[in-house]
Amino acid sequence: MDEVTFTDGEIEVGILPELGARLHRLRVAGRDLLRTPADPAEHRRSPFLWGGYVMAPWCNRIEAGPVALGSRLIHPGSNFPDGTAIHGQVYARPWEPQADGSFRVRGGGDGWPWEYEAGLRVEVAGWSVRLELELVNRAEDPMPAGLGLHPWFRRPVLVAIRGDAVYRSNLDSEPEPVPVDGPYDRRTVGEMPAGLDATWTRLSEPPVELRWPDLGLRADLRIAASTPHVVAASPGDLDAIAVEPQTHAPQGLRRLLRGEPGALAMLGPGRVLRLGLELAFERLGGGKVP
Repeated sequence: MDEVTFTDGEIEVGILPELGARLHRLRVAGRDLLRTPADPAEHRRSPFLWGGYVMAPWCNRIEAGPVALGSRLIHPGSNFPDGTAIHGQVYARPWEPQADGSFRVRGGGDGWPWEYEAGLRVEVAGWSVRLELELVNRAEDPMPAGLGLHPWFRRPVLVAIRGDAVYRSNLDSEPEPVPVDGPYDRRTVGEMPAGLDATWTRLSEPPVELRWPDLGLRADLRIAASTPHVVAASPGDLDAIAVEPQTHAPQGLRRLLRGEPGALAMLGPGRVLRLGLELAFERLGGGKVP
């Protein structure tokens, strides 16, 4: 399958348009930082566990349906063993490369009854990677909307998530976030405890810091969104952790229906939901990568 490469200096980003316009590769100073398979087709066989992929028109888990919202019936069906509908609809669909270097995909009008369009733009400049994500409502009435990116960063990696509040479980999410404490206080750079799967909010700047001491690298992850959240998952049986910037909290559809914080946004006809991301890299201590 075709790979579209963006590069400048020591950073290389590889995108697979055919498989969700996903980040197949993020290479800095010759080292792969994402969980990148040797065979790109592995993305198709296990789409949730490799690289980095766009989540739209929702992130994380929602009810598989049927769920009524106004005159519309939401019934995406389950795509995950726990019976939920997870990570949206566009993570493995073919996206179309555009003349301006961006990628786009149309969706909806099915189990997600609103038609929509998602877009991704990639820019690599110096020691920085910028990603611009958008979700456009192409239906004639307001649509619930969520947008995010799900990268898997290879271990060993240290992480700080500078959030003062947390939803402690993405599987059984509490209605309100609580102040961070214990293993959920990730405001200092360190190893992510195994088995953590939570969402942080009330973020300060920069919301995420990543460090690869063995590679002599660090990066700040900056997020531009009206309601930024950061999900992190650290499965004990995987050689990577997920650090996922997104626009809403887990169970975003339930939150919308119940009036809970962190809900999916209601996006008017023709309106656009945007999520801007920047990974700004530098060498630790000014030294060279070994």
